[in-house]
Amino acid sequence: MLEKKVETFNMNRVIDEFDEMTRNADQVQTQTLKEILHKNKSAIYLQNFGINGGNNTTEDPEEDFKALVPLVTDSELEPYIKRMVDGDTSPILTGHPVPAISLSSGTSQGRPKFVPFTDELMENTLQLFRTAFAFRNREFPIDDNGRALQFIFSSKQYISTGGVPVGTATTNVYRNPNFKAGMRSIQSLCCSPDEVIFSPDVHQALYCHLLSGILFRDQVQYVFAPFAHGLVHAFRTFEQVWEEIVTDVKHGVVSNRITVPSVRTAMSKLLTPNPELAETIRSKCMSLSNWYGLIPALFPNAKYVYGIMTGSMEPYVKKLRHYAGELPLVSHDYGSSEGWIAANVTPRLSPEEATFAVIPNLGYFEFLPVSETEEGEQRPVGLTDVKIGQEYEVVITNYAGLYRYRLGDVVKIIGFYNKTPQLKFICRRNLILSINIDKNTERDLQLSVESAAKRLSEEKIEVIDFSSHVDLSTEPGHYVIFWEISGETNEDVLQDCCNCLDRGFIDAGYMSSRKCKTIGALELRVLEKGTFKKVQEHFLGLGSSAGQFKMPRCVKPSNAKVLQILCENVVSRFFSTAFE
Repeated sequence: MLEKKVETFNMNRVIDEFDEMTRNADQVQTQTLKEILHKNKSAIYLQNFGINGGNNTTEDPEEDFKALVPLVTDSELEPYIKRMVDGDTSPILTGHPVPAISLSSGTSQGRPKFVPFTDELMENTLQLFRTAFAFRNREFPIDDNGRALQFIFSSKQYISTGGVPVGTATTNVYRNPNFKAGMRSIQSLCCSPDEVIFSPDVHQALYCHLLSGILFRDQVQYVFAPFAHGLVHAFRTFEQVWEEIVTDVKHGVVSNRITVPSVRTAMSKLLTPNPELAETIRSKCMSLSNWYGLIPALFPNAKYVYGIMTGSMEPYVKKLRHYAGELPLVSHDYGSSEGWIAANVTPRLSPEEATFAVIPNLGYFEFLPVSETEEGEQRPVGLTDVKIGQEYEVVITNYAGLYRYRLGDVVKIIGFYNKTPQLKFICRRNLILSINIDKNTERDLQLSVESAAKRLSEEKIEVIDFSSHVDLSTEPGHYVIFWEISGETNEDVLQDCCNCLDRGFIDAGYMSSRKCKTIGALELRVLEKGTFKKVQEHFLGLGSSAGQFKMPRCVKPSNAKVLQILCENVVSRFFSTAFE
């Protein structure tokens, strides 16, 4: 799908342009807001608040904008976006009708969000890719004739009742007519044919991505998936199917598991009998110890492994590092279904240390200070007014009709690149575990699981994946943690893990509630192997993209089907004795 690099890309020029923009980040922000308001000056939403396309009479249009337009969340914009989905072509949020609507993954809330997708967002995507690639290629230069093994999947767009194309954010990018042309200068040729990327069957597509990578193994320069979860899933799958792939390579005939005609035809064109390559792959796989260093063993010229590895993807980094061996793990850039925000301009930093420099012209950015006490109304500050060490919630205004939109992400300011802040993603702001005065976020859950997993690792067992639930059917209510683990161990070990999970939540409200028994003992439920794969299948069935999938870290009662899948696959249960 991604065509060969052409000579138009100039790494040094792209870096110089980014340097110039970030040196003038404050002026760029002012100009960006003016452009957004001018392009959308006919938007009913803005006019309702007295915004006149950036032509208000005050001398400070930024303050004018912030005084008149309120901070909002997705729920407040949902009625406006629904009108657009239903075919209302009047200028509701944007000056012109939007060409498509993006769907968020839907794993956080149990349902996907609708987000406008415009040509400007597509241009922003390509600009961010160019910027990040320039900094990445400076550190890890790739060969002109190299290829990239990319685990990318484009699910189908559908047409809404109002006639608007709707698809996941990644699908809208991959299917955009400007994508292939825009990526030529900044990427290597993808190993897989277009037919694989656009396959209606993601399982067949994944198998063919792996097979394509093997066929071009000496040319693969780097390995990519949008999320670390996707990379880990791909190579866990390889462990199961590698012998079948070797057979395909040896005989030059694609496996009978590939039944989609277009995919089968495309892969058959790539395959010719190659017993020598087949034996090489067989020898490499047989020589590995517990699959450590699988990626460099398969792809000897790969320079790095690339994907989002922060936030909810952090739990997969350990396993990914196992597969990558000594290869660097490079964190993909920072953004969301609502749009891109910041680029990784320091690609040599580990995923645990990764920071992202905000690109000042991708939108107009504000930062809402996160108070420990949550007392009093905090006022957002501008892009260049943030303080190092402070945590903020990101507020975005973009070209696609989101105005002073609270993203829900908490970031920490680590430093500055010229005048633009360098961010570290901390967590989603919304509480996921709370019964009374306790307040625990996704990050708190992750830290608790990491702590307990250390006890499990002493037995040479790992946590494959996890989720949680607040069970209010008991009195008092209690936390339930779902674990899928890689092997069997005795009950004493799992009881220790359960206690460790309970002690791992160090929120003062939780600890005091546990001690006085207003929150019940934490429950660990160990799941049958393959349970979280069933959860993923459920979301894919609802239209989520395989490349965009994120495991829900807390399953709310409204997400009844996922809760049912988890509860029906429990093989053992343990209750904490940590506070007895």
